[in-house]
Amino acid sequence: MADSLPTEFDVVIIGTGLPESILAAACSRSGQRVLHLDSRSYYGGNWASFSFSGLLSWLKECQQNSDFGEESAAVWQDLIRETEAAITLCRKDEIIQHTEVFCYASQDVDDNMEETDALQRTPSSEASSTLTKPPDSACLAAETHHVTSYEMPAKDTAKNVGKISLEVTDVEETLVKESNCGDKTCIHTVSDGDKDENKPVVKDNTDQPKRNSITYSQIVKEGRRFNIDLVSKLLYSQGLLIDLLIKSNVSHYAEFKNVTRILTFREGKVEQVPCSRADVFNSKALTMVEKRMLMKFLTFCVDYEQHPDEYQAFMQCSFSEYLKTKKLTASLQHFVLHSIAMTESSCTTIDGLKATKNFLQCLGRFGNTPFLFPLYGQGEIPQCFCRMCAVFGGIYCLRHKVQCFVVDKESGRCKAIIDHFGQRINAKYFIVEDSYLSEDTCSNVRYKQISRAVLITDQSILKTDSDQQISILIVPPAEPGTCAVRVIELCSSTMTCMKDTYLVHLTCSSSKTAREDLESVVKKLFIPYGETEIDKEEVTKPRLLWALYFNMRDSSGISRSSYNGLPSNIYVCSGPDCGLGNEHAVRQAQTLFQEIFPSEEFCPPPPNPDDIIFDGDDKQPEAPGTKNIIIAKLESSEECKNLESPGKHLQN
Repeated sequence: MADSLPTEFDVVIIGTGLPESILAAACSRSGQRVLHLDSRSYYGGNWASFSFSGLLSWLKECQQNSDFGEESAAVWQDLIRETEAAITLCRKDEIIQHTEVFCYASQDVDDNMEETDALQRTPSSEASSTLTKPPDSACLAAETHHVTSYEMPAKDTAKNVGKISLEVTDVEETLVKESNCGDKTCIHTVSDGDKDENKPVVKDNTDQPKRNSITYSQIVKEGRRFNIDLVSKLLYSQGLLIDLLIKSNVSHYAEFKNVTRILTFREGKVEQVPCSRADVFNSKALTMVEKRMLMKFLTFCVDYEQHPDEYQAFMQCSFSEYLKTKKLTASLQHFVLHSIAMTESSCTTIDGLKATKNFLQCLGRFGNTPFLFPLYGQGEIPQCFCRMCAVFGGIYCLRHKVQCFVVDKESGRCKAIIDHFGQRINAKYFIVEDSYLSEDTCSNVRYKQISRAVLITDQSILKTDSDQQISILIVPPAEPGTCAVRVIELCSSTMTCMKDTYLVHLTCSSSKTAREDLESVVKKLFIPYGETEIDKEEVTKPRLLWALYFNMRDSSGISRSSYNGLPSNIYVCSGPDCGLGNEHAVRQAQTLFQEIFPSEEFCPPPPNPDDIIFDGDDKQPEAPGTKNIIIAKLESSEECKNLESPGKHLQN
């Protein structure tokens, strides 16, 4: 309870995103008294991961545009003294916009029925009726939230046609019941009457792949097996986050899997990219001449700084133009630009060479690709740092809203916060995530946007003998001036989706709404729901079972001077950026920590167990040349226990 919270801290941190959680761990580890608050009911903020039902609850909150401060301003303003001023915090979370949900999975079909049976009944009419965009409606133009749901009719059950059955949570019922297209939410269903019996069908069923049908009820029933990330990222094996996890020993709280393959989209097809030496020479997609050319160029990129004469004349050129001068074939240029450097065509030559070198340096540390993925999702990483903070004495309160900062008029420094219970909590330093700042504070800030899509599919975008592949794919921009789309496909062994399904994340910088930015890529990779007939090539594509689109604010790169009237001892952390790695979050946390505590080491290695004494154990002599570290006894011995799971811990 709030009345039992201490009133004096060294650092108060508001928000449990990745930068704030790293800072909390670093401050607590250095001996500071840390209070870590979040108005949400879950850890991670916009870096969080959700089960399927948890994601639906999150969607409901977004649609309601949750009010963080229902209490009137007068309640806490009476607590502000004459010598003080207040900086009000944001009362509504407006980080997420343009949410759109589409459900294509059958609502009530025998779990063991195979897809081929459904296609043999009325394959094209069923696919076209359920995979068709809704008619234009008033809600589509609104700059708010939009939920659309389709159903596939039951096998032989006419009574189920035109009805959506959502059984598990109140959130799901709410999503169905809210069907007022004139407001914020719109739901479209498809019934037999909307079908066109004359639409062409796929006649050759013998060549169609056999797949188990996944129904929506199965997805809901197995919803706890999903861990759906709001932000889609991977960890570079030689990146700042991996180094920090190992150095601080936080890696023992999480487990990881290697990304198994890197894919590319070229000439309308998905292909695997050879990136290691073994992959290059084993590749059947490259000629022997191309293999030599690629190895020669990659060898140059590893130590390009030692050969400035090779690139200095092209410093003002784009990386794509520079690649043309290296006499690489079109295929090799495509591989290097989109699948190794993973940069935009317009990036500079030096940035492209840096990205290529970084990719190559990360190869082989933990596997054949440069990337790792945390089991149970990206949302595990902030929680790992929160656990470290708690181990060293940090105090955590979720669902704890902060009304305002209290600023001393004479010194101009922030001295306290006032929470929603009216309690004043004093501290020396305050760290806050950008989304908590009010419109008045951020009136001069110009934010970017990230377009996101989350898909549940029934098979991989590139089938192989193994169905447990973790893949990354960069889809080049279709038109000049647009951005490439990053696709990360996760299998069930990552503990992010149920068996026989894949969880697919799409990300790009926003130019329009998320659906407008990403829908064209979804149609290229999956059975297009706007088509009226499905040919053989399309039938082999993965079938889209469920989709979510949303836009997320990108507050990275905002300078401190852009915020109005913040005291010098209030520090702002940004939300997720659009990059593939987590370098920005780690670098920001380290920079802020060194500003606040310049003489302290940032997340030092853990103490030697021989140097640890517990409260009440004052008889143990201090180890020579070291400083004994006193740690309060943990309430549960489970806190330090590593449980068995399919992943692996990181080690130097």
